[in-house]
Amino acid sequence: MRILGISAYYHDSAAALTIDGQIIAAVQEERFTRSKHDDSFPIHAVRYCLEHAGLTIDQLDAVVFYDKPFIKFERLIETYYSYAPKGIISFLKAMPVWMREKLFLRNIIKDELEEVMVYDRKKVKILFPEHHLSHAASAFYPSPYQDAAILTVDGVGEWATASISHGQGSDITVLKELHFPDSVGLLYSAFTYYMGFKVNSGEYKLMGLAPYGIDGSERVEHFKKIICEKLVKISEDGSIRLDQQYFDYAVGLRMARDARWADLFGFKRRRKEDEPLTQEHCDLALAIQQITEDIVLKMAAEAKRLTGSDNICLAGGVALNCVANGKLLRQGTFKNIWIQPAAGDAGGALGAALAAEYIYAGTARTTDGQHDGMQGAYLGPAYTDENIQAVLSKYKAISTHYLTTESLCNAVAELIELGMVAGWYQGRAEFGPRALGNRTILADPRNGEMQQKLNLKIKYREGFRPFAPSVLAEDVAEYFDLDRESPYMLLVADVNSNIRKPVSPGYAGKPMMERLYTERSTLQSVTHVDFSARVQTVSRETNPLYHQLLSAFKAKTGCGVLVNTSFNVRGEPPVLTPEDAFVCFMHTEMDVLVLGSYVLLKSEQPDMSSTLPKKRFKLD
Repeated sequence: MRILGISAYYHDSAAALTIDGQIIAAVQEERFTRSKHDDSFPIHAVRYCLEHAGLTIDQLDAVVFYDKPFIKFERLIETYYSYAPKGIISFLKAMPVWMREKLFLRNIIKDELEEVMVYDRKKVKILFPEHHLSHAASAFYPSPYQDAAILTVDGVGEWATASISHGQGSDITVLKELHFPDSVGLLYSAFTYYMGFKVNSGEYKLMGLAPYGIDGSERVEHFKKIICEKLVKISEDGSIRLDQQYFDYAVGLRMARDARWADLFGFKRRRKEDEPLTQEHCDLALAIQQITEDIVLKMAAEAKRLTGSDNICLAGGVALNCVANGKLLRQGTFKNIWIQPAAGDAGGALGAALAAEYIYAGTARTTDGQHDGMQGAYLGPAYTDENIQAVLSKYKAISTHYLTTESLCNAVAELIELGMVAGWYQGRAEFGPRALGNRTILADPRNGEMQQKLNLKIKYREGFRPFAPSVLAEDVAEYFDLDRESPYMLLVADVNSNIRKPVSPGYAGKPMMERLYTERSTLQSVTHVDFSARVQTVSRETNPLYHQLLSAFKAKTGCGVLVNTSFNVRGEPPVLTPEDAFVCFMHTEMDVLVLGSYVLLKSEQPDMSSTLPKKRFKLD
């Protein structure tokens, strides 16, 4: 079957195309529109998927939307009724949109598809699986396993906020659900909001801030006690109950009730991202991170009890919490763990398509137990040398063209060894939020100043945020406490003792920025303050060119690791086109740009102040 999956209208809209269960293409709409977390109908993404496969809409067997709008509407109405007369302002804002648009989603989808191309409206079949089934399908069907527990955890779909399912062959059986308003994702987002970060965007920042908290300190333990006594009750099966008198997301316009939280924790909400972060913020971030990890581990244990499987698959926004994923792996409840790289709502588009293939159509499914179906998540658009040459010509850019991959990789490795920061643009764009070696900024992890340089001069973001390492898959155990591959940068592991440097006895209690600038590792720029790293392993099989670059860097330096961060600046999605990459390069203090087989040095470029598009760096 030829199936188009779509997610839209909340955040991270995307489209995905599958043919007979094989993933052909998948991409987020934000990459085309340059609007981060774009929630609009993914017209550009749909067009790309169809053009890549050479299909028309009339040739599709089904178009599948990632959730059920009528059940979601039912949840909204019941929630507003339960809290009435509270929430009247939120109700008056939400209802016109639902009455005018979302209740007629089938027709809206058909209208939007006409913006892509002309087709026969009467013939197109439109399906609506439930939100968490789409998440579960995105986790299980591309996984290597014929049998697996499936855990999905996010903010909210229709009613479900988390689910435990059992995947067997082509079947998914939902065993247990947690329902709104009780939600692990919304609990974590409430703390994201209270820290002054943007909800549905800043959760990564909260996770990155947590290691600056002082583990085991009196204040962290005090905060954890308050959270568990006042905000959330946690059961042994991982189900939770949130005390709604402290939250406002059910019918209000905010995540939390600021004054009540200030009374609980002793300090007011951080309202702006330029307000300073204090040790109190760090300690509260660590407290909720540890509580979230405890909930996820309990849910996973319940999934093991219900399924008896040796394997677990994860999806939903909370599955992007790679610290929790790393702890689940080390706990050993399951022998194997596989996480959908586009675990959030974008991945729902892929899951919806796969659910239609295997559940609706009943297609038989085969796996080899080792390889997943995501193709490294390199599922987005690729651009040709002709496209790159057109950009270089447009801006009269000066470049060097390398005729072989060996000479290209050797040249770039040498520039990185010299301390330069390189934008690396190759092949098909990644699907999901992580840079995995095709739309990536690279640097030398041994350089102790690189973390600060990348944050402040390249990414234009907060200085406390960590960077991830890309490591040759065959070398991962040499550097990190990890006994398997982590191709999608979704597992956190400690750096090995042999690359750590001794720190003072009082290191763990030092202020956050003092800890940040303490020398603690021979791979300083990818070692977080708690000696952890969010690891991406790079295999020759999945990304041979990126593997060759890492190998060239290792041959020159003895180090098979590079700093890897997404090719974008704060407030923007990762670059998609060669022109996106070139403009980003010229607006930052990146030293080198590699566009396919062309290498550009910033120092050699002519003045382009009158020709470059203007850029504004937004808060995210």
